[in-house]
Parts: sequence; C-alpha cells; structure tokens
Amino acid sequence: MNTISANRIETAPWVNEAWEQTINKVKRTSARIGAEFPHASQGGTYILEAPHWWTAGFWPGLLWLLHEGEGSADTTFRPIAEECELRLDEVLDGYDRLDHDIGFMWTLTSVINYKLYGSELSRRRALKAANYLMGRFNLKGNFIRAWNPWSEGEDNSGWAIIDCAMNVPLLYFATRETGDLRYSHVAEAHMGTVLNHFIRKDGSVRHIVRFDPQSGEVAEYIGGQGYGPESAWSRGTAWAVYGLALAAKHTGRQEYIDAAKHVSHFFLSQLPEDSVPVWDFRAPEETKVLRDSSAGACAACGLLLLSELVPDSEASSYRNAGERILKSLYQNYGAFDQDEEEGLILHGTSHYPERKNMDVPLIYGDYFFVEGLARLRGGATIPWV
Repeated sequence: MNTISANRIETAPWVNEAWEQTINKVKRTSARIGAEFPHASQGGTYILEAPHWWTAGFWPGLLWLLHEGEGSADTTFRPIAEECELRLDEVLDGYDRLDHDIGFMWTLTSVINYKLYGSELSRRRALKAANYLMGRFNLKGNFIRAWNPWSEGEDNSGWAIIDCAMNVPLLYFATRETGDLRYSHVAEAHMGTVLNHFIRKDGSVRHIVRFDPQSGEVAEYIGGQGYGPESAWSRGTAWAVYGLALAAKHTGRQEYIDAAKHVSHFFLSQLPEDSVPVWDFRAPEETKVLRDSSAGACAACGLLLLSELVPDSEASSYRNAGERILKSLYQNYGAFDQDEEEGLILHGTSHYPERKNMDVPLIYGDYFFVEGLARLRGGATIPWV
C-alpha cells in the first residue's frame, strides 16, 4: 500500500489560490445563508430546503472543512456549522423523515464535530443515526433500503440505490466507536450487494436495483436519475468510486480496492477533454451538452483516496486524475469572480429525468470540491474515514 503522507506532497499553487478564493466567497455567502440548508442555486441564489432534505449535511460539512483549514483564525464557519447540527435534532428525534441518507446528514455534521472537538453530544447523535440506518437493513436481500413511500399506498420497500455506498461509512464509524460489530456487518453486507448487483462487467454502475423485499431476489433494474436502466449516470458512478474506496479504507479488503479501480477506469475513460463528466455517459448525444460538475468533484475525492490505498507504483495515476478534475472545475467551472452567484462550481445536473436543477451549482458539488482541495492541501480531517 502507498504510505506516503499527503503532507509530503507539494501543494500546487492553484490549490492554495482556489482555497483562498473559496474562503473569501463562503464568508460572503454564509452571511445570507447562515444555519440553513441550501441545495441548488437558482438565478444565483441558493434555494434553501427543510432540515430533513437529503442534502442538509453538505453545507455544514463544507463549513467544517473550511474551519479546520483556517484554524483559530476562523470566527465565521464553526458557529454556523454547529447551529446546523443542532437544527438537525428535530429530524433525528422526529424519525419519520429519515431514510438512507442518514449517513450524508450526520457524517458531515456530528461525526466531523466529534472528530475535531470530541463533542460527546455529537458522538451520541452520530450513533443514534447509525442505529436508524442499520434498522433499514433488509436481511433477505442484504441491502439498506432506500427512501420511504412518496405517496400513500406506494411500496418501494425493495429499492436499493448506489448512493447508499456513501452512507455506510457511518456504520463503520459506529463499530469503531462502540466495538459492536453489527454495524460493520450490515455495512459489509450492503457493500457486497453493491459488488454483486450494481457494478456491471465494464465498470459502469446501475442507479437503482429493486429487490423482492420478501425473498431478496432481484426484481428489476431502474434508471432513477440516469437516462435509463442500462445507462451510466455519472454521479452514480462517482458514488461508487468514492464509496468503494471508503469501504476499502475502513476494511482493508482487496475486493473493494479492485472494484473501485474498475469503476474509476470506466469513469475516466468516459471523460471529455476538460475532464468534467457529462450527466450520463450513455445518454443520447443531444442531452450530453449537460455536464455534472458534482459527479466530477465526488469522483475526484474518491480517486484521491484510492491513490492512498494502491501500491506506490499506481498511486500517482489516481492522484493525478483526481487533481486534474479538480483543477478543471476550478479553472473552467468556478464562479469565484461572480458576485451574483452564491454557488462555487457551475454546471451541475441534479435530476435530468424530472428536469430539476439542471445546469446549476449544487451544494454537494461545492462540498466535494472543497473536500478535494482540503485533501490536496494535506492534513485535513475527512469525515468519512
């Protein structure tokens, strides 16, 4: 394995420049957004969602990363991040709104707060969230159930999605903190299902697999936020790259490393000249004018982690690929000089099939961009690991 510390790799000048521009911009935007929960930017302004919305963790997570990078000089970011975490108590205690995205929400708020400051209250929140996430496990199909019914009488109890690969690190955290292996057993079972049913032979990735919730047998594949059941939604591919690398980091299992490499090779092979993916690699050509910068940012973080898990002879290939994506996002997609735009990174695509939030900044794209910068600068506390 590659044991070279990120701190020993010289930081490229553009990274420090991007970091400073990010700090300056978020200081301005946080004055309006405050302890709210932005999702997608419309007309230059981030639309704010209710605390139960799945993206509620990304804004405070971004603030925590900036806070750590600034250290004692920060008087802006930490108070807002802590207030966001406090506001999420109504969701955690209310329970009814919780689904598989529990990991996104409390890993980026409570877990990182606990890691940075040892907050016992944050630790309890994270463990409570992990219990709820573990409770969504379907024993017959070995998957964590996605979502809840969207309307009365609807049954999606057999649905599993690739996004959840990014939620299971909360379960690994719970095992590490408590010594209770049940959490990691559920994480392992779910990731085994990812290996067996979500990743195709060519390294492309399905978004939704519907299982029979009684028997656990595969019933059908569903396109979800991709173009169709057999397409290759780029953000789903990115979830897999990073989620598999995280599973490998937590377990040391070679099969996760191999799968992360396989998916990343597919992802990288599909990138256009500027290294930022289209929204779905197998969508009709006329729709490929739409990029998804958030998929690029997430995959870049996964590639940077993967570079730490492979032998030294392979490490630079993955690190360079991740850095290349992030540099393109900064230079070609950044909105740092646009005072009228609150988002950091332009041209994200949230949900093309429903024609929602297309070609706009997305808070998770901004978050993963900042996480990527933090990784490249070295020494950052990354919530997922």
